[in-house]
Amino acid sequence: MFAVVRTGGKQYRVAAGDKIVVEKIDGEAGDSVTLGDVLLAGEGGDLKAGSGLTVAAEIIAQAKGDKVIVFKKRRRHNYRRKNGHRQNHTILKIVAIGGERAKADASENAAA
Repeated sequence: MFAVVRTGGKQYRVAAGDKIVVEKIDGEAGDSVTLGDVLLAGEGGDLKAGSGLTVAAEIIAQAKGDKVIVFKKRRRHNYRRKNGHRQNHTILKIVAIGGERAKADASENAAA
C-alpha cells in the first residue's frame, strides 16, 4: 500500500519501510511521528481519498543538508558578497500507513 503525504510544503509518495528526507520536524532520533495530511492512498490500481488516514513514521536522524553557496556580484562596482547556507532536515522511516500498524500490534499481542 502507498500514500501521498504533504509535509514541509512538499509532497512525498511513501510506502511502509521507505526512508524519506523532509524539512525539519521537532523530535529526537527514535521518536514516533504521525503525518496526518494524507492526500491519496492506494494499492495497485485502486485509489482512495486520504481523508481520515494517517501515516506513522519514526525519526531516524536530524541532519543538515549540503552547503549552498550564495554569491552576489555587480560588475565594475567592486561589489562581491559570498554567503553559505545549510538547511536542517529530518530523515524519517515510514512504519505504517492507515490501520496497518494497529493490525500488526494486534497480531503481536495475540502471539505473545
